[in-house]
Amino acid sequence: MKKILTIVGARPQFIKSNILSKELKENFKEILVHTGQHYDENMSNIFFDELKMKKPDYNLGVGSNTHAKQTAEIMIKIEEVIEKEKPDAVLLYGDTNSTLAGAVVAAKLLIPIFHVEGGIRTHCLDQPEEQNRIVTDHLSSLVFVSTLENLDEAKRENLTDKSILVGDIMYDSIKFYTKMIEDENMDKMFLHLKPLYTSDIKITSKNYYFLTLHRPENTDNINTLEEILNVMEKLENPILFAVHPRIRKKVDELIKRKNYKNFYFVEPLSYLETLYFTKNAKKVVTDSGGLHKEAYLHGVPCVTILRGGWKETEHHGWNHFISPTEKKLLEKINDTNIDWNAKRDEFGTGEACKKIVKEILKYFKEKENV
Repeated sequence: MKKILTIVGARPQFIKSNILSKELKENFKEILVHTGQHYDENMSNIFFDELKMKKPDYNLGVGSNTHAKQTAEIMIKIEEVIEKEKPDAVLLYGDTNSTLAGAVVAAKLLIPIFHVEGGIRTHCLDQPEEQNRIVTDHLSSLVFVSTLENLDEAKRENLTDKSILVGDIMYDSIKFYTKMIEDENMDKMFLHLKPLYTSDIKITSKNYYFLTLHRPENTDNINTLEEILNVMEKLENPILFAVHPRIRKKVDELIKRKNYKNFYFVEPLSYLETLYFTKNAKKVVTDSGGLHKEAYLHGVPCVTILRGGWKETEHHGWNHFISPTEKKLLEKINDTNIDWNAKRDEFGTGEACKKIVKEILKYFKEKENV
């Protein structure tokens, strides 16, 4: 049985790898490596238990650092694991520093690389994620793309021969995990949230905005963050704001400046809670590279405070990419020009994992016949 070494470093990668692992186990021995690139309480035992996930075979414990130091440390430790395990291939997800480090080390050791979520391009080369995904795609043996748009991007970089359209693995994940929370009661889920400040706000299904923010361009400058919150405060419906740990101190400071009456500030949500409150929101406002796609797959309108992302989500008015200027943000949040009857099938049918395993089996079979 072929051995595949899977490298992940952030919560979304664990969620995706867990779904694919269920398909891989029938045909491959998988070694799961957690680099430790991102760590929070939701990556603890509670997180693994909630999603019934396999715990990593290795935890490299790298933690936060500058891009160069973090990537270098991951590379050194991954090389040690690869030399010990001697895998037949390395499996990578997305565009984190863990992804880049795994790709460079595997390529240097002449080990095949399979890249899930390849072909994504924002054309913003100053973004670390864009740099990571470009390098990883070009070093990979198989590039699994999620949409026709991603496939076109891969073709433009002469990656046609190794790029395969399989659909979006996050759609597989959403279909699987939504079944775990679809019968949950809103009151019960709301009571499980951990408020940061005293509030009398109560939310009900489809009457609230779900807000998440974490990107430096939106949060490092407290005035930019304040401008976003001031716009949201003007809305008629309440805002459920899951506050990222890295901006907690700034939010504390803003609370002292102004009495926000329309916000329910809470600690970061678990993945299942995020699914639930995304699915039941009136609209999502986020700067997350993944949440705006999840909102789209749930059929929930979204405003994304980001220069670029999944372009497919803009179809039929479902999502808008904007900068955090007050006029534009308020305008797009209040925009109701959405084609509710339009098909949202750009991300496949939720069977990406089956297609990925099929292509990996085909790859090894063809190698053996050479």
